[in-house]
Amino acid sequence: MFRKFRILLLLFVLVTVGLGAWRANARLTAWQHTIPVALYPVAADDSPVTAAFLRRLDADAFAGLARWVQAESERHGRPVLQPIALALAPALSGRPPLPPERPGVLDAVAWSLQLRWWASRHDAIAGPRPQVRLFLLFHDPARTPSLPHSTGLSKGGIGLIHVFASPGQQAQNLVVVAHELLHVFGATDKYDPATLQPLFPAGYAEPERGLPQRRAEIMGGRIPVDAQRAEIPDSLEETLIGPQTAREIGLLR
Repeated sequence: MFRKFRILLLLFVLVTVGLGAWRANARLTAWQHTIPVALYPVAADDSPVTAAFLRRLDADAFAGLARWVQAESERHGRPVLQPIALALAPALSGRPPLPPERPGVLDAVAWSLQLRWWASRHDAIAGPRPQVRLFLLFHDPARTPSLPHSTGLSKGGIGLIHVFASPGQQAQNLVVVAHELLHVFGATDKYDPATLQPLFPAGYAEPERGLPQRRAEIMGGRIPVDAQRAEIPDSLEETLIGPQTAREIGLLR
């Protein structure tokens, strides 16, 4: 009986949250007004390297992301004056709840609600109320050479993004942030999760060109070199938003 009550309660909360999320996503993908996006730096470890990196971090480190979104929206014929406005919050002392490793449906729902509750309690930022909140978990690359999987929730406008606490890897960090930001806008992955190889044709930046590709489709994640190999782009300049992704996020109708 208690289990049935718990399931009904979760379903009720999920439907209520889902309705609000649908309305919020409709506003995100209208591409008519500037979307306030807040970035919340979080130390994912206790490394002095990470702490020092966060002390030096400023908004200029993310300016390239806003320019990229602007350029891609214009390329797809939606010339919004300023598609997104980024605001960098002070580094947070707490860490968000991480998703379960092998979640069932109820576990995933419970974690999603827990993350939203946590985010609502760590939302102190100057300026307009953000429509998108991206929590950036910075890792010392010496301790974590391979990053955990990041998550962008279109239902809730929240991203949980793992990045490196290294100035030399900030350009690649922006590629990861852009990928998860578009998940929040409703874009889907376009790569094989088993091989990480971009899927043809949706995961190719220029599918008509063949191999090797010159750039990565942002949701494909990598630059296809041949049928078995793809390279991580060095920066957002080596990526673009492909037609299928553009339709998913409302840039193409």
